[in-house]
Amino acid sequence: MFGIGSQELMIILLIAFFIFGAKRLPELGGSLGQAIRGFKKAMEGEPGKSESHETQNHEGVAKK
Repeated sequence: MFGIGSQELMIILLIAFFIFGAKRLPELGGSLGQAIRGFKKAMEGEPGKSESHETQNHEGVAKK
């Protein structure tokens, strides 16, 4: 992946465990996952919102 082997990954996780503790690790993982999903959603441009906005504009023009 990034040139990180299993031993290096275990050391990083062990250090994170000592720094943040067992109670905070699931919270940090969840917030990191939400941040990644939000970033991916922003990169895709959320086509659903722009399409609904365009249809509203076309309906408004047709009614006038």
